[in-house]
Amino acid sequence: MSEQVNTADLYDERGEELESVAIQFHNLGGHTHFSGPVRTIRCFEDNALVKTILNTPGEGAVLVIDGQASLRTALMGDLIAASAVANGWSGVVINGAIRDREAISRLPLGVKALGSNPKKSAKTGVGEVDVELVIDRVRIQPGVMIYCDPDGILIER
Repeated sequence: MSEQVNTADLYDERGEELESVAIQFHNLGGHTHFSGPVRTIRCFEDNALVKTILNTPGEGAVLVIDGQASLRTALMGDLIAASAVANGWSGVVINGAIRDREAISRLPLGVKALGSNPKKSAKTGVGEVDVELVIDRVRIQPGVMIYCDPDGILIER
């Protein structure tokens, strides 16, 4: 991301063109402000698709993962997060948990998640990629812009 976008200022400028996600995600990455076009994954306690997608060129995109708010297993750890950095992803938003949060906090990557759990997830590849998600009643389509900072998350309508 070339410039830092503050979500409060952006909302003041664009208002109803944007949806706000009210869930109070934790800022866990080294970058607190990040934005980009959305890619999506829907999965449940299985991070094989997360690893696969973050190992592809991100080109500044933000991966939004709907882990159905499960905190029982981590959907991303430091190795997968490091691959996201190496592949040019701007950030990851996880409706679920991460692990290795201290290491992830030192990476130049935006990360928002509900919390952390050291337990590994399954790796069977069950889930869906580039599908519409609904998180906190906000519809998230692949390709729309997402803006994240410590104040929250805004999604283009």
